[in-house]
Amino acid sequence: VFWMQTWLYLAVTGVSFLIVAAFTRILTSDSKSLFMFDAVGLTLFVITGIEKTLAEGYPMWVAMIMGMITGSFGGILRDVLINEEPLFFRKDIYATACLAGGGVYWIFAEAGSPIWVQEALCVITILVLRWGALRYGWHLPEMKEGSVKELRKRRQN
Repeated sequence: VFWMQTWLYLAVTGVSFLIVAAFTRILTSDSKSLFMFDAVGLTLFVITGIEKTLAEGYPMWVAMIMGMITGSFGGILRDVLINEEPLFFRKDIYATACLAGGGVYWIFAEAGSPIWVQEALCVITILVLRWGALRYGWHLPEMKEGSVKELRKRRQN
């Protein structure tokens, strides 16, 4: 596991935590700044997950999934530590934005684009989807509890 091979990843995480802890009031008083930091952090973790996975020789579809897991888990951990329901578990577009960004990365990698183009377009895709989710209320369809029970009944008949 790449983050266990050097102390730098843990150090960056620790410094980031200290900064957030020191400026909690400022960050939580303005949801736009919190959203901005979250979205930028999400994109950086997605790209790190993708590139580390590819560097280990895994195929791009595995890298996309690892990018999604790496990006999403950071947000889950952050929300758990501040005692909030993680965005990942809401109908908000979060993990889907990670997968879409990874898909754009893959498309442009296959087209032979320079790495900076792949990264930039991945970042833009994730930021646009996260911004759209916040600004326009974009979300995934929500399956109601009654819908699940109804689906099970139909399968039994």
